[in-house]
Amino acid sequence: MRPEGRDEHDSLYFTYPQFDAPGPDAPRGMEVPVAIVGAGPVGMVAALELARHGQRSLLIDAKSSFNDGSRAICIARASYHILDRIGALDPFLSKSLPWTTGRSFFRGRQILEFEMPDGPDDRFRPMYNLQQQYIEQYLWDAVARNPRIETRWQTRLDGIDPRAGGPTLSLTDPHGTYAQPARWVLAADGARSAIRRMLGLRLKGENYEGRYVIADIRMTHDYPTIRRALFDPACRPGGTVLIHRQPDNIWRIDYQLAPGESAEEATREDIVRASVSGVLNEIGETGAWELEWWSVYSANTLALDDYRAGPVFFIGDSAHIVPIFGVRGLNNGLADAQNIGWKLALVLRGEAGEGLLDSYTPERRGATLDVFANASKSARFMTPPSFGWSLMRDAALSLALRYRWAGELANPRQMAPYRYADSPLTAPPVTDGDGRAGPLPGPLPGAMIPDARLDDGFLSQRMGPVFTLLSFGPAPDISHPLLTCLSLPPHSAWDAPEGSTYLIRPDLHVAAHWTRPDPRAILDHMTRILDHV
Repeated sequence: MRPEGRDEHDSLYFTYPQFDAPGPDAPRGMEVPVAIVGAGPVGMVAALELARHGQRSLLIDAKSSFNDGSRAICIARASYHILDRIGALDPFLSKSLPWTTGRSFFRGRQILEFEMPDGPDDRFRPMYNLQQQYIEQYLWDAVARNPRIETRWQTRLDGIDPRAGGPTLSLTDPHGTYAQPARWVLAADGARSAIRRMLGLRLKGENYEGRYVIADIRMTHDYPTIRRALFDPACRPGGTVLIHRQPDNIWRIDYQLAPGESAEEATREDIVRASVSGVLNEIGETGAWELEWWSVYSANTLALDDYRAGPVFFIGDSAHIVPIFGVRGLNNGLADAQNIGWKLALVLRGEAGEGLLDSYTPERRGATLDVFANASKSARFMTPPSFGWSLMRDAALSLALRYRWAGELANPRQMAPYRYADSPLTAPPVTDGDGRAGPLPGPLPGAMIPDARLDDGFLSQRMGPVFTLLSFGPAPDISHPLLTCLSLPPHSAWDAPEGSTYLIRPDLHVAAHWTRPDPRAILDHMTRILDHV
């Protein structure tokens, strides 16, 4: 919502573009390799990942501009690697605010300060704050200059015939309705997914009672870029408040509604202003401020049973809805887009069988369930779902006033890349064969690679466009059209035994690890990935 007197896209600091619908003579109805419904961040990343591998796509959105308000604001390190891979990184680095620290307070007293892992071998910081308007703008800039991506704004999806081998979308724009055939469809149309509804699919899971108003305000405030959580503050007794700094002197404030408090009443402009004033008084901020935008959300853990319906794949919020605590929603969706993007591209290029696509649901739904496990712990702490949970939470917070260990219970467990340990594409961990329990040191198969500072930059910048074979020592004599071979001396960031060789996927996850690499074994595993059934 916008303050009275300003329209939906009238912002104090951001100029929203307005996109025209396709003209009356624009070509319509020609089959496309991939149709992506939803031109938000997840849909645009999917299109850019496909384009990175040389594949065309069609982006479709009923809107004429970007989503308004900050919405998703925290972008994790792993997502910056995605932005780098798709060629959209530079403006994000220039504008966003990096952070590593979080502080939690209970009744006005600090009970926790946590530091996210960060070091000289990390090319990117653990987390960055950037309003969703800018996220969409910078992704759109990359989309607009890519000739492999066509975008149709002001184009509504009215229906879908999902027959395998030739799904057809029914689309309507200001000039009429037409049929749009595609080989594959990506549903990136959000939490209220029209495609999900049209196919008769439902999200399943748990709804939490916790509801939050989120508000963007503009003010000059010298507090550093540190995530703040206020538990049981005087301004919201029994509730929780989150505060994040954003670019352009915009501050994001999330505050919990009390049980029985009407969301409709709470989102009245005068009530929002009074509530924000209470939060600012709580943190000792008495300067002038302007209300920019506000909305309301609930904490839910919901997901589809299967992220695929024939030729249709669900990505982002169309597939799953997660609590924002730990900033997992957007970041999880971007990983979905990258995952299905490189797999579809290899299938379309004829370099992989369609069986590769069967790995999408187990990998990305596994990631969602892992998010649920972690986000649910945070959600129960941030928004206790019952009197018993509230009692335990408040007891832990009271103990945190005296004991440091209790304060760790307020740690939000920020987003971390999921390890595809059980993926059909992942080889088992390597052991030393001498009876020692557990795998050898170094990143496990399925994990995202750690970065490493090299003499000429970072290891992540040396990765090939598709698969990379990284050897710590002499590289095996091997050749494959999808494989880039790298040889490096042992590096402390990897803690891998000399002679170790890793097969790394296009999304920078480890597919396999060998201590005595045999070219035949390496090629056999690539064949299992590309011809997976």
